[in-house]
Amino acid sequence: MTNLDLQHLVEQLSVTEFHRPFLHHAFFNRRLRTTGGRYQLQSHNIDINPKMLTDFDEATLIGVIKHELCHYHLHILGQGYQHRDAAFKQLLARVGGSRYAPQPKSGVAVHAYRYTYQCQNCGQVYHRKRRMDTRRYTCGHCRGRIKLV
Repeated sequence: MTNLDLQHLVEQLSVTEFHRPFLHHAFFNRRLRTTGGRYQLQSHNIDINPKMLTDFDEATLIGVIKHELCHYHLHILGQGYQHRDAAFKQLLARVGGSRYAPQPKSGVAVHAYRYTYQCQNCGQVYHRKRRMDTRRYTCGHCRGRIKLV
């Protein structure tokens, strides 16, 4: 699916579900990592995470689009467009949009700890990405000496 296909899908869903036209731009944004989509208040554009289509089915994508369109239409009408507002919750339930986007399968950050240190006194273990000077630092619990494991 291209950005043009996404634009047509958003415009179609806006007319059929909300009975109002979508007059701005909708596009995929690869920089979105943890969210399914984003409605931009200043430009009124909608960004969609492309992983909602690649990692999940089209029904998930449509649910995310409906969620963002709820933000869009309520903001344009001057009503409560935030997640906590009753108008948003009612409209989202009426159109059947998703309340939460699922966590993308790929791209989940994996903690890459290179160095593991252990206190010689109490056995406390520390994981670090960067190397540290064991002569300078001591254990935060018992002030014992730390060694690289």
